[in-house]
Amino acid sequence: MTFGSPCEPIFFLAGDRLSHQGFPGAALLRSSHESTVTTTMTTTKEHDQRIASMTFASVYPHYVTKVEKKGRTEAELHEVIAWLTGYCPADLTRLIESNATFQDLFAGATLNSNASLITGTICGYRIEEIETPLTKQVRYLDKLVDELAKGRKMEKILRSAK
Repeated sequence: MTFGSPCEPIFFLAGDRLSHQGFPGAALLRSSHESTVTTTMTTTKEHDQRIASMTFASVYPHYVTKVEKKGRTEAELHEVIAWLTGYCPADLTRLIESNATFQDLFAGATLNSNASLITGTICGYRIEEIETPLTKQVRYLDKLVDELAKGRKMEKILRSAK
């Protein structure tokens, strides 16, 4: 099975109910508004391992496509990744060309001291509740890319202590 993004839970309609495929620990909770569904997930050892072994090169093009579709630039994406990891564009190119995994990417990164200010949910996970450090770091990256694609101002995305 190939995954295009670390944000891989697959939801689909099965008859008249929403079904979740691939994550046995997932619980689907319907809110009082019928069309809104909130997901609460716990990461499993297998999920964490899959994220660790996923190559950054396999996900990076999806990040670029996501932000460019929304009118942002690859340079802004590099700025966001550099803020989180300390990598310059040349470092990113080297990591992509070497098929570095997310484990490799974050093992060599200097995580921004304000990364813990990244909170909220991404891909059904509440970031501040993720216990596995690598999975949390990948979700930090996902959240930043998502905020960039949603048009959030760079000053807000690149968090600073108040």
